[in-house]
Amino acid sequence: MYLIGLTGGIASGKSTVARRLVQHGAVHIDADQLARVVVGPATPGLVKIADAFGDAVLLPDGSLNRVALGAVVFRDPEALDRLNAIVHPEVRARSNALIREAEDADRNAIVVYDVPLLVEAGVDHPFDLVVVTQADEPTRVRRMVELRAMDVGEAERRIRAQASDADRHRIADVVIDTGGTLEQTLEQVDVLWDQVRGQGQQRIVRGAP
Repeated sequence: MYLIGLTGGIASGKSTVARRLVQHGAVHIDADQLARVVVGPATPGLVKIADAFGDAVLLPDGSLNRVALGAVVFRDPEALDRLNAIVHPEVRARSNALIREAEDADRNAIVVYDVPLLVEAGVDHPFDLVVVTQADEPTRVRRMVELRAMDVGEAERRIRAQASDADRHRIADVVIDTGGTLEQTLEQVDVLWDQVRGQGQQRIVRGAP
């Protein structure tokens, strides 16, 4: 198995890169999706969140009110830390299980673990490669306003609540610049795939009996 950690700031193009890798044949594990699962109705994660932030972050049916919770944590770094301390261990347990399943299904699988908060969460899976997506802040703000109907102030707050580009670059093996055209981004991903596939094939040859 070849494990890629994919990270980058909000609206930096991670989903585009992940989709292209999946088109090439990679197995995709999405930390954001896992983060939703582990705080679903009646989960231990949701109970812990309600204890930490109160019933105001719950909807009438008892499920998580993501808008209310987001309004709290993206304005208060300490609140965000409390939330992460609840969610990250739950996500890690789920991701470990899915990575093992992918390897059991195909020992030569190329797995892309899409982790927006790889730096912030201190994710320490044994990655073979860490890929960081990058776009400048004005581009990311524009995407959030146009594609997510978010106001400029909220977009800027969310960007600045995350790790800096410098923090991500320190852990990056590869940086993909998504600030240009879609075609330019996909070309970079295609080159990356060819390199990763070649490395994976070399592993198979070296490990063959």
